[in-house]
Order: sequence, then C-alpha cells, then structure tokens
Amino acid sequence: MSEGSPSIPPRASSSNKKRLVEESDYESDEFDPSPAKKATKKTSASNKSKISSSDSPQIPTIKRTINGKAVEEIYQKKSQLEHILLRPDTYIGSTEPIEENMWVYNKITERMTKKMVKYTPGLYKIVDEIIVNAADNKIRDPNMEVIKITIDQEKGEISVYNDGKGIPIEMHNEEKVYIPELIFGHLLTSSNYNDNEKKVTGGRNGYGAKLCNIFSKHFEIETSDSVHGKKYKQIFSENMSKKGKPSITKFSNKTEYTKVTFIPDFEKFKMEHLDDGITELLTRRVYDLAGCVPGVKVYLNGERIKIKNFKEYVDLYVQPPKSEQTDPNDVKPIQTKNAVVYQRFNDRWEVGFAVTDGQFQQVSFVNSVNTVKGGTHVNYITDQITAKIIANIKKKSKNSNVRPYQVKGHIWIFVNTLVENPAFDSQTKETLTLRSSSFGSKCEIDDDFMKKVMKTEISSLVMNFVKFKEQQSLKKTDGAKSGRISGIAKLDDANQAGTRSSKNCTLILTEGDSAKTLAVSGISVIGRDHYGVFPLKGKLLNVRDATSKQVTDNAEISQIKQILGLKHGQDYKSTDNLRYGHLMIMADQDVDGSHIKGLIINFMDSYFPSLMKIPGFLLDFMTPVVKATKKQKSISFYSEPEFAEWQRSVPNGGKDWTIKYYKGLGTSTAQEAREYFSNLEHHRKQFLPAAEEDRKLVDLAFSKSRADDRKEWLASYVPGTYLDTKIKEVPVSDFINKELVLYSIADTARSIPSMVDGFKPTQRKIMYGCFKRNLKNEIKVAALAGYISEQTAYHHGEQSLTQTIVSMAYDFVGSNNINLLDPRGQFGSRLMGGKDAASARYIFTTISQIARSVFDMTDNTLLNYLEDDGKPVEPQWYIPVVPMVLINGAEGIGTGWSTSIPNYNPIDIINNLKNLINGNEPTPMIPWYRGFNGEIEYVSPNRYRSKGIIEQIDETTLRITELPVKTWTQSYKDQLELWRTGNDKIQPIIKDFKEYHTETRVDFYLTLTEQQMNAALKEGLETRFKLTSSISTSNMVCFDKEGRIKRYDSPESILLEFYPLRLRYYQLRKEALATQLTEEWERYNNRARFVLEIIQKKLIVQNRKRVDIIADLVGRGYKKIPKSNKPGTKAHKNDKDDFGNENDSDGEASDMEQISSGGATAGDYDYLLSMPIWSLTYEKFEKLNKERDDCQARLDTLLSKSPKDLWVSDLDNFEKFWNMKLEYHENMELDEADAQKNHKKKYGIGAKSRKKRTSLTTATKPKSSKKIKPEDSENDSDANSFIDDDSEDDFKVTKKVNSKASSSKSSPLSKPSKAPRAQGKAAKTNGNTKMKPLTIKDEDIPKSEDVKRVDKKKVISVDVKKEPEVENLISDDETYSKPLSLSDRLNMIRNKKASQEVQNSVPKHNFIIDLSPKPEVKPNVSKVNGGSRQPTLSFEKKPLVKEKPVVKKPAATKKTVKKPNSKVMIDSESEVEEEVIKKQISKQPEQNAPSSGSGRAKRTAAKKVNKYKIDSESASEGESENDNYSEAFSDED
Repeated sequence: MSEGSPSIPPRASSSNKKRLVEESDYESDEFDPSPAKKATKKTSASNKSKISSSDSPQIPTIKRTINGKAVEEIYQKKSQLEHILLRPDTYIGSTEPIEENMWVYNKITERMTKKMVKYTPGLYKIVDEIIVNAADNKIRDPNMEVIKITIDQEKGEISVYNDGKGIPIEMHNEEKVYIPELIFGHLLTSSNYNDNEKKVTGGRNGYGAKLCNIFSKHFEIETSDSVHGKKYKQIFSENMSKKGKPSITKFSNKTEYTKVTFIPDFEKFKMEHLDDGITELLTRRVYDLAGCVPGVKVYLNGERIKIKNFKEYVDLYVQPPKSEQTDPNDVKPIQTKNAVVYQRFNDRWEVGFAVTDGQFQQVSFVNSVNTVKGGTHVNYITDQITAKIIANIKKKSKNSNVRPYQVKGHIWIFVNTLVENPAFDSQTKETLTLRSSSFGSKCEIDDDFMKKVMKTEISSLVMNFVKFKEQQSLKKTDGAKSGRISGIAKLDDANQAGTRSSKNCTLILTEGDSAKTLAVSGISVIGRDHYGVFPLKGKLLNVRDATSKQVTDNAEISQIKQILGLKHGQDYKSTDNLRYGHLMIMADQDVDGSHIKGLIINFMDSYFPSLMKIPGFLLDFMTPVVKATKKQKSISFYSEPEFAEWQRSVPNGGKDWTIKYYKGLGTSTAQEAREYFSNLEHHRKQFLPAAEEDRKLVDLAFSKSRADDRKEWLASYVPGTYLDTKIKEVPVSDFINKELVLYSIADTARSIPSMVDGFKPTQRKIMYGCFKRNLKNEIKVAALAGYISEQTAYHHGEQSLTQTIVSMAYDFVGSNNINLLDPRGQFGSRLMGGKDAASARYIFTTISQIARSVFDMTDNTLLNYLEDDGKPVEPQWYIPVVPMVLINGAEGIGTGWSTSIPNYNPIDIINNLKNLINGNEPTPMIPWYRGFNGEIEYVSPNRYRSKGIIEQIDETTLRITELPVKTWTQSYKDQLELWRTGNDKIQPIIKDFKEYHTETRVDFYLTLTEQQMNAALKEGLETRFKLTSSISTSNMVCFDKEGRIKRYDSPESILLEFYPLRLRYYQLRKEALATQLTEEWERYNNRARFVLEIIQKKLIVQNRKRVDIIADLVGRGYKKIPKSNKPGTKAHKNDKDDFGNENDSDGEASDMEQISSGGATAGDYDYLLSMPIWSLTYEKFEKLNKERDDCQARLDTLLSKSPKDLWVSDLDNFEKFWNMKLEYHENMELDEADAQKNHKKKYGIGAKSRKKRTSLTTATKPKSSKKIKPEDSENDSDANSFIDDDSEDDFKVTKKVNSKASSSKSSPLSKPSKAPRAQGKAAKTNGNTKMKPLTIKDEDIPKSEDVKRVDKKKVISVDVKKEPEVENLISDDETYSKPLSLSDRLNMIRNKKASQEVQNSVPKHNFIIDLSPKPEVKPNVSKVNGGSRQPTLSFEKKPLVKEKPVVKKPAATKKTVKKPNSKVMIDSESEVEEEVIKKQISKQPEQNAPSSGSGRAKRTAAKKVNKYKIDSESASEGESENDNYSEAFSDED
C-alpha cells in the first residue's frame, strides 16, 4: 500500500532537496515543540544578529506593539505540519463529533440501513485514505487479489493489508531517504503530480496517507520488495514528529504485500476510543470496497465479505431485509424482490437504477472514493436517464408536461466509475467537480437499459406525482359562490347569480360576441334576473389531453370556473354551491357549432364529471339552420340532413318554397331572437345525465390516443342520420353519434384530398371560381378570395381562403410541381417555405397556362355539381387528365385520419398512363420534386431518403448547394448559426459560414477548423450537417370516387384506380361531344333549309301567327332543339355571334301553350325564329352549308378516335405545356446568372484577377498584346461577359466553360456556370475559325406571340474597325436607356444616308457580340413584290465601292459575321427598306420594354445597327443564317 505509485517519484529540485536535508533546523516535518529546541533556534538567530550588527553602526530598535501584543505574536509563520495540526478541517474535515443520518451495514438483516450515527468526519477521512490507497494498488497491479482490514475496537488499532506489488525498497538518490519513508513520512510527496499522465487512482494531491500518520499516535508501515529481496518496516509516532529507524530485512517470498497499522490520536478527535458509530461506518466502507473493486477478496477482521461485484452491492440497499427463522417449523415468508436495473457498460462504468419514494438518492464511487455528495459523474448518468424517461412518457401521453425534477425525485442511482485525473471539491473528496468531457471515457445509456427502466414503476410514480402537482395548480383558478364577481368585462351576469336563488339561474355560453347580442335581445323577453350571458372567443380548448399549464393559462376556462363558482376536484351532488344552477350552450347550428358543444361537454366530463350526472344542469339552445316559407306557412329545420329529407318528401323538391339558410346565429334578427326565447321550451333541449357509456363516447371523440377507434366510429356512420330535434331530452350518446359525428366527417373532408382531382374542398372551390369567372387577366388575391367566397358559398374565414390561394400558386422547390395559379408578386420562396409571402392585398394571380391542359373544359358538362345555400357550386370532383394528387402531393390532418403524399414526376405519370393504355403494367415511381438538385433514394418499402448536396472544397471549406426536400433556407441558416456559436448542449462544429444563395437556389460556404473537418469526415458530411430527410409513402390517404376514405399502398395503386375512371369519362366525353356535334349539324342543316325555303317562298313567316308558324315547322319536319340549362353548358357560339341573342323574343314564347301532337313550343324553334332578317340571304345559305360540312368533318374525326386516342392526345398536349414550364424555369435561372454577370462587369467586380482567371469563354484563345478599353464596351453588358480581355485577334465563337478547373479557381462570388439548356446547345468551335456573313429574312422576324427563348451561349464574333474621329455610338446617356423601336430604326436609316460619303480606316479591335434574345431589336423588313427579294440585315465587311456581297452557307453549328466598316454605305435599296419599315411600323406596335435581365445588352446591339450595311439578298441565300438569326433574336416580349 502506498500514497501514489510505488515507482520512484520524479526528480526533485535543488531547493526541495535543500529543504528536506535542512528541515530539522527550519520547517521540519519532525516538529518537536520542546523548549530546548526553540532555545537553540533563538540562540542561533541571536548569534547571526550579533555578527551582522558588528559590521555596522548600532541602531536602536523600536519595539512596536498592537493592543499590548508584539507584532511577532500577532503575525506568525507555521510549518506545514503545524498548520495541519492547527487547522485540520482544511485537510480532513471537522474533528468535532457530529450526528448524521448515514448508511451503515446491519449484520442482522445483512442490508444497508440508514440511521442516526454519531461520528467524527476527520477520523473517518484518515481511515478512508488508507483504504483508498489499498484499492488504488489494484489499478497499478491487476494481479492483486486480497485486501484485509482489521478493526480492533478495544485497542483502537486499525490495520489495512493488501497483496500485490509493494513499494520499492531503495534509497531515493536526490532526497537521500528510502522510498517508503518518502511516501509515508514526508508531506507533498506523490507519484500523481504528472498531469500529462492519465491515471484512474484516488490519490491526487500528495497528502493522503501522511494525514493518517500525522493524526496518529502510532503509525507503522510494512512492505516487501521481491525485486530487491527486502522487507521494510518503519514506525512513526507522536503525530509523525518521531520517525523510527527503518528495519530492512531479507525477503524471499514471491508474493509482495503492503500493510499499514495505526492507532489514531483520539484526543485530536475529541474521542477516547473507537466508538460504535465510527466502527459501523468503517464496516460499511469495507463493504463499499468489496462492491466497487472487482476481482479482489475483501476480509474484515478475518472474515471474508460475501459481496462479489457491484450488482450484489446495489442489492444491499434496494432489496428487502433478510429475516431470521427463529422456529424451524415456521413457514419461511416469501419476499418480493424490488426491481433493480444494472449494467456494466464498459471497463470504467457500472450503473445501477432503482426507484425511490419521491426523493433523489445516489450512491457513487470515483476510483473507489465514496463521493457522498455525488458530483458531475452522477449528473452525467442521471441526466441521460431522466431525458429518456421523459421522452418515453411523452410517447404514451404526448401532452404530459413532465419536468426533469419530477423524474429525478423518483430515481435512485448507483454509479461506480474510473475517471482520469479526478478533481474534487476538497481534500475530503465528497463531490467530483471534473467536467464530463474530461472523464477519459463515455457512458451512453442505451435502449436496452432504458427498456428495463421503463418496466419498473418509474412511469406510474412520475405520472402520479405530475397529476398531483397539476391538481394543485388547477385549484389556483377555482371560483366561489359569491354575489358579484369582477374582472370579466364581457360577462352579463344574472342579477340573482350567487344568491339563494342561484340554483334557478342559467348561464348562456354563446359562440362569439354577435351571438351574445342575439341572446341579450332574446332574454329581454324572459328577464335578466335569472339569465346571464358570456361569449366565447371561438372553440374551447380540448382539455382531454391538455397539460395542466395549458388549462390553467386558458383565460376562458378560468373565467367559466369563476362565473359558475367551480372548484377543482369537488364531487358535486347538487348545484346549491354554484353561482348558476344551469349551463346552456347557444352555438351555431352548423357542424362547427356542434364541435363547440362537444368541447364544452368534454370540459365538464374531464374535470367535473359529477355535474354531468345532475339532471338539467347542461342545456342546449337550438336555432334553425334552414327556414322554408310558403305564403303564411313556415317550417324550421335544425340540421341539413333533416332539410334534405324534407326536400325529398315534398313535390318538386320544395322549389315552390322560399328557402333561407341560417349559417350562423348572426343571420337571425333581433325579432327572431325574441321569437326563439318566447318559445323557450321548444328551442331549449336538456341533456340527460351522462352514463358510463356516454363518458366513453366523449373520450372516443376527443382523446388523441383513440385515433384508430375514431376511424371505425366514422366508418359506422350512416349518411342521412341526424339528431331528432323534436325530443325534449337529448342523450349524450345521441349527440355524439348523430350530431358531433357530422363535424368529424366534415373536418376530415376538409383535410383529406380526393384521389380523383387531388383537391381539398377549399382548393376545388377556388378552381371552380376561377373557371366560372373565366379568369384570364390577373386579379388581386384578396379580390379573388371575395369572389370565391360569394360564388361558392364559402362559410369560413377569408384568411384561410387567401392562404390556400397563395399555396396553390407556390412555385418554389419543395412545393408544387405544377402551380395551377400563376404567382404575380411575392408569393413566398424556399427561403422560408412560403411564409415570406406578401399580404393578399398586394399580390395578384391568374390561372396558369398549364392548368388549361390539365382540366379540359369539355368535361365540365359531365361533372356532378353540388348545391349549397340553394345554388349550384363546385362539382363533387373535377376529372383531370393526370392524377394531380400524385403530381403536387398532399398533406393534412383530420379527425381520426391524416395523409402524407409526396410529389411525383409528371413524365413518369404520363408514361405509366400510356403503359396502362397500351395494356402494360405501370413501373414503380419514386418521389420527385421539380427543381430539386439533390438525390431521393429508396431506403425500404414505403420509405425514401432525400439528400442535399455538400462537397469539400479544400481542407477547411465545405460548400452546400442543396438542402433536403422541405428544408427551408432560413431555418437551415438558423441551424448553422447554432452550430457556429454552440450552447450548453451543443459544441460548435463550424468556425464560420458565408451565404451566396438566392430565393431559388442554395449556396452556403462553411469554414471549419482542421479538427472540425476531421470529425465531420469521420461522421459523414451528410449526417453531421443534417442533409438528409425521410419521405414516407405509408400514409397515402384519399377520398375515392365514391367519397369513401381509403388508404393506398403505393402511387401505382392510385394510378390503377384513377385509370378506369378517367377512361370512362373519355368515353362519356366522346359521347357528349358526338351528341353536341350531331345537334350542331342538325342546327346548321335546319337553318340552311329554313333560309332556302324562305328564299324560295316555300315557307312564309311574315304576317302570320306564331302558333301557325310553329305548326308549319312541325309539319315540315324541322327538328326541335330546346335550350339547355345544365351547369357548365353554353349556348352554341353561332347562336349569339351570328344571329343575336336567342332570348330577345317578345316574351310570348314563355307562355305559349303546347301545339299539335308533338307538344312543340316556341322555345323549341328559337334557333330558327330568332335569326335576324339579314340572315335570310343566299350567301348565308352557302355559309351554313359550309359550316354544316365542317361540323360533319369534325364529327367524323371524333368518331374515328377511341377514348384512348383522346386521352393520348391530351397527354401529349399536357407534356408539351410541361416542357414549356421546365424551359421557363431554366430561362429564369439563366436570367439570374446574366444579371449577376452584368452587375460584376458593370462595377468591375473581380477586375484585379482578370488576367489569371479562367473566363467563361474557351481557354483556347490566343493571347494578345492589346486590351479593349472599358469605355469602348462598358454598355454592351451582355456581350462583355464573353470578352477575353487579353485577346486582340479576329472575333471567334466562344462558349461558356463549365469546368472543374474554372470553378475551383474562382471565388464564391464567381460561381461556376450552369449546365447548358436541354435544347439549343451551342456547339464547340475552334477559336480561329472565320465566321460567314449572316442575313435575316422577313419571315424570320419573331412575332410577339411566337417569341421563344434561345441559348444565350450562342455568341457571334465580329471584326470591327473603329473611326477615332467618329463619336462612339455606345454611350451612357439617357436616350440610350430607351428601347429601340421601329420608328427609331427608320430614323437611323435616314441618318446613315447623310453619312454616306464618310469612310476612314480604323485599327482592329477584338470583341464578341452575344446575339442573346433582344425583342426590341427587330430588323423591320417585310416581303416586297411577292417576296422575290427580301431586305436583309447583313453584317458583311464592305469595301469603299459598292459591291454585291457573296453569301456562303455556314456550318450548322457555327455562326460568324464579318466586320463591316464603321461608316456604312447606303445603296439604292435603302429607299425600299424605308418603305418596308414604314409598313412594318403600321402593322406591329412598338416594343417599349425589355423582357429580360439582359436589356442593356440588347439596347447596345440595337445601337450598333447604325454601323452595319442594310442590304437585299435573295430569299434562297443564307437560309440557315436567317433561321439561326431569328432564333437568336427571339425572346420574351
């Protein structure tokens, strides 16, 4: 046994050596307080003083005193040994006996028990130091097997023996003492001073065993050294002041040992001997040693301790005590063991867990040191267990508000650990203070351990405690029976509330303030003495699964308790102690009103169930939802199913009745309110006392844990069932099953989409309103919401309606693949997932073009339109060409049901539909989101993983260019900020980050330290930076075509159900169109015959009675074609366009009685008789015949196609629009890149590194010795982006370079170029290739409606000579900022005539013109004389004399234009061109606004037209050039 390591301590310094050698003369540890020694010291000091004074003049010494004492007596210096004996509490704790509740070992029960023990902490500590040293030797020598401890209570002697490696018996070369004496007889000696060496021993500061020596009268050390063959024995006495001479003998045994025997100095501890208290504590400490030092046999007074490991040691505390069997004949009692969870996690951590009765307890050891007060190691384990317990409890009860202290109060934790270089609060080592990150090992509580923990009583104990605390908090809001209450402003209190007559008072709870006004109007009839009114703000809190804090903080619930005088937890037998004896609910009679009634019932059942059993306490005030009036008769209906049943029972569906819908209490007038309360007995219904079955139904309807049961409940509902309002008393079960169920069904219908069209009801109403309005131009979102609310009977708040409109126009990554509404303004972006949308009053929308290809208008007449408020509204569902529920996905949570459907690729859906059409099986599809550049991979059935993009740039830099689907940029930025700064729970994992993203794309640059980068690479970049998310397809729930809710296993199963329905509707469409065309043919044929007979005078209509004309038409066999009033149908276009309004007759037809046996009326022949007089001509007859033949051709074409052919045609049309949408978004990205590029060029960003950087042009260009001046090209922003500043050679076709080398060298601001477009890619061209002349044909000039985007990578090189004396046409004046119109071009031609004679040579310069889309720069030419020659715009170099240009057909992928003279010659065709342009001006309007971000470059190119020769060439020459030029100039107008 040793203090520290048995190895030789480190070399001491010379000063320490001197101190050890001379310590007998100065501050010796062998302190002898005898007067003789003190005198010797004083004498020596006096002599030195005399010697010193003899060499200097004598100075009289002045003795200073303080309070009569010399300063030497007040200010003293003590040796360390003196200080330890004088202030022992600093080193070993208190030396005063104390009485404390401590764990001791009970020999009778063989268990640890807590009892009051009187002991001296200091004595306990010095013994513990020796015991810990013995345990430390097991760490140094794993072969150690035995520890023997003897406590002789009579002699007061204690000995501690351990085998294993002993202490080296040799002389310390520097300190000149033996190692055992150095360790046990000299202070501040230890082998634990090297902090760079990681040790897991209990010794730390170099005191340890020396403290035991100092506080002992007799201290004996005995050890052996088999290496040197020696046995060492030395005795210290008188508090280590006397050191005996070491006794060194031979030792031949191979088993080394160390033994320490000592007798404490009891006087120093205010004791006389080893009393029972300290003996019991030391006995328990021996048992501690047996439990926490594995692999060692521990003996106490010669008897081996039976504890073998830490688990058995834990049982000493937890398991019930053993009882002795006094009588052999007695039956041994069966003892139930308490649950103990134990696990050895690794070589350094053992953890035990048990439950307690409300107070946290811990027993812990660090390197065999008993940390009585715990410390960071206990917190480290306890916090993990607590967090996992809370998480498990919340899984079972999601709304439980469990706090850590409530869990810790029921935990008993046992920890035995080995910690590297432990740090304690003091030498007493009661608390570990070392940070958990410095433990040198980890102990992560795993799921297996927690499963065992959760099987104990911990959950129930915690929940019971939580409920107890909740009950206490809920009582804070209790009410009381008082005459008047204050602080509730909106309460209209009954005059008798809180008085002796309070049991006769009724509190009316209304739905909102307007309903309160209605109730106040009504109670004016019955009086205010016994009726009070209190309005609810909306729906009451669902308290079934709410936390106590939520209930306590809910103002309305607290106010209801105050108004009624409710006391939490009280069992009411009557209402005598309440302020009101009745509670009446007055809510709207719609489904939302039923939900409010249910929530109030749920509140009373959850907290005051006894009141639900009192007859007449809970009342319901019913108001009509529909009134049918006919003359003096009026019928009220209190539910929509009741009204629907009445409609079916009366003739003509009740159309001869006046119907008024009451969607809310606000619809009723004050007069009607007085009528309601005048007939109170009819409108007031009493709920019957709630039975146990009723309470179960309430729990079924409102408990979140019974979602599956609610599904069965909803499925069991029979449509048409409603609550009988004629009965006076309503059972709670009937209310739940017949009224509240209607809300649950409606709530589910609002939240779950239809499989057919993918719409929820609100979305369907929006599309219906847009179609009905025939929305073409943009409309303000707020205005559209108002229109839809009016036209579709939308009964909810317009805020939710506007939000739905905005979400249908979402066009960013992770939202809609196809936005059916077009966003015009800020509709939100992927920055915040749409939350950054502007207010509805600022933004506009319209139907997107692709929506017209999804929903064919010809299907409208086939749909089943619904009715609401007595008028037709949206259909049951639309029938799109493709299943939109798969294209845009859906999410929603309803009553009992929820849905989550990801987005899928429209192309995959089209291909699968065509597979089904062709009789093949659909191929499996995976989720797909438009614009998402990451990866979506298959993980397991019904589960996919969405992955962002992260790449390592260098040793300390990462770049993130994509986030997982539905991870928004702002939220991820917040996460990065947290990773940068860190907090108490999260360590920083990045050093810094920079942002280069936009609203459409993601671009983060992360800077890490080398250590952070290594850790990130080891863990995996995607995992560490949370760049993965899960996509599930296991909850794809939709309403099917019959309106039944259904779960689908896969997207293919939705396709398989959609396919036959859609195919059937194509057959119906074909039949409807055939019928329509047949009717149209009949209409044309009859009209033609009618006109012909009028012309031939075979049919006379003038000056005849209408009846006779109709009879004549019937007799001649004219077909009767009545008007159609079916929703979605329209009159034939020719009915109005060619012949006027058919309804413009004089009104007699409406009253015309049926004529002849055929029963014809005037309306049947309106299509003939309403024709205007000017239609009765021979020309009209021929036109009608032609239209009839055209109709016949269309009918023949339709009949020749099958329904599948019609569907394939629609799919192809939809695919065309889809490709246009993709191209549009690609162009948007290119515009963004162009704008950024132009901005850099304009402001010279990156100009310092132009020579070294790799430009967007090809790297094969030869270097030149001259650069273009910035002022020569500063305005040509689009072209300048492709200029190689170091080139002066002939202009060449260049191409953007998307190489890794380029992107790696460029800064984050200079992003690598985007991938080229899918169509119109520019071909690679040799840099030295000469380009051929380019001409433009008139038909190549794009019209405004035919403008298309082209590849901006196509650039044309032009050789230009510059006139120094001629003013530069490229300027920065204000006129330059205006777009170039056709009239401007005409003026340019005239100006060129004036400068015809001027021509000088100029030095060559090299620059590149980018023929990007420039809609305003149109060569305004047209065909002349039949188009035999077309004026074209030629970029050919011209000599001084006029000569005809030679046009060569260029290669398909190369376009070059020779450089012209700066002064352009004008030939005789200029006059022709002038006339052509004048005609062009008259034909098309001026284009005054640029269409894209590259408008400045377009205007630059327009200015340069002045420098080029306008020439005429044949139509056959330069055809390919014209086509390419037209394509290059096409753009979005």
